[in-house]
Amino acid sequence: MSLDFDQAIAKYEPTLGLEVHVELNTKSKMFCGCATEFGAEPNTQTCPVCLGLPGSLPVVNKRAIESTILIGLALNCSIAPFSRFARKNYFYPDMPKNFQTSQYDEPICVNGYLDVDVETDSGNQTFRVEIERVHMEEDTGKSLHVGGSTGRIHGAEYSLLDYNRAGIPLVEIVTKIVPNTGKYAPEVARAYVASLRDILRGLKVSDVKMEQGSLRCDVNLSLSPTGSGKLGTRSETKNVNSLRSVERAVTGEIIRQSNRLETGERIVQETRHFLEESGQTRPGRSKEKAEDYRYFPEPDLVPVVPDAKWIEELRKQLPEKPADRRKRLQLAWSVPDKEMAAMVNAELLDTVEATVLLGSDPTKARSWWLGEVSRIANDRAVSPTELISVKDVAQIIELISSGELTDKLARQVVEGVIAGEGSPSEVITKRGLKVVSDDSQLMSAIESAIAAAPETAERVRGGNIPAAGALIGAVMKSTGGQADAAKVRELLLKHLGQ
Repeated sequence: MSLDFDQAIAKYEPTLGLEVHVELNTKSKMFCGCATEFGAEPNTQTCPVCLGLPGSLPVVNKRAIESTILIGLALNCSIAPFSRFARKNYFYPDMPKNFQTSQYDEPICVNGYLDVDVETDSGNQTFRVEIERVHMEEDTGKSLHVGGSTGRIHGAEYSLLDYNRAGIPLVEIVTKIVPNTGKYAPEVARAYVASLRDILRGLKVSDVKMEQGSLRCDVNLSLSPTGSGKLGTRSETKNVNSLRSVERAVTGEIIRQSNRLETGERIVQETRHFLEESGQTRPGRSKEKAEDYRYFPEPDLVPVVPDAKWIEELRKQLPEKPADRRKRLQLAWSVPDKEMAAMVNAELLDTVEATVLLGSDPTKARSWWLGEVSRIANDRAVSPTELISVKDVAQIIELISSGELTDKLARQVVEGVIAGEGSPSEVITKRGLKVVSDDSQLMSAIESAIAAAPETAERVRGGNIPAAGALIGAVMKSTGGQADAAKVRELLLKHLGQ
């Protein structure tokens, strides 16, 4: 009988390790002046330097160094007074130079940490994830394997290579082993990557779009018998590209490894590939033998020696920590924990704040972005902010507050804006979505509703106030939902002597 997750956790202790690769959003590449724009035509953003042609010489991108130092400071790292680049030698078609320029034994940032909060059975618990190093390197090109059933090189008919990505500044953030997470290992992994992404977004050093590969996570995981105090053999699941997938990859590896151990099979130290459709992993490349990358100092680049004064100037530029910002906004907006978590999980906190800064009530801003707009976005599998602008949502909320729109009419306005019918005011004009607020017009509709249901009206006159709901509904129907329901109720009850 195979073990499920709970059974696996009862017998084995997981140990995590996470490696996150972050593409920086510099305008030019790490060692040359080529553009870094995503989605350009293949091989249109290349030059002799990033293609590794003979005689070309690299020059370090100062902005990339600055961004890396900011990342290190935000992660409570020490900034090395001296670091340097090395050549990591290996052959693969997406490495046009046959080596990768990276940092090896002398990284620029070391010994940091990031605290993450996870909801446990005993309440909120903080886990400290220690950072071993943050180092700079260059990204590789992109291979497209054509033919075959897997989309990978094995079985492909041929491969296409795009070197636009080769040389883009890349920062690798490597944790130390994360022990004692128990059954919360998947949640800790997800919370760490989510918190890291928030920090990077706040620093404005990367667009952190996991779906585009600008933030990628390698998940290292091993199991050992509970209480043994030993480390097991680890697997390395490569290039996991969503928060949900990070969590699923950890869960899947815990189940896979525990079942191998239960049947007496050994765990192979290897890279593995995450399968989105099943949540499982499949074997990649064996790493049982230490690979000799023949590192040696890059002879064409001088060491990186950041001035202490410069580091302190960068430290002063650090923005408010995401956790502190969330607490501040939660207090200012009087938001319950669950609703705050919903905004964060939906990645709408920045959007709601931007809407509030335009004058919207925080509760209404939160409600519209998490409600109607997110519903439509989910149906279309896109981000809410791709459908409608913050400015338009703020204007719609303002029209509701002023009484010019009801919630029902506002939903039609949202639909119209998303459909490309123009701004909220233009949609209102085109669709004739004006609120009926004229007392005489409303009274006419009220009297018609009473005439159509005299028995209901008598019950209201006799003190049965809830019965008024049917009459209010009839008025709303007759006005096409464009009447102010609160005003209708007020006029109706007054007319019936209540």
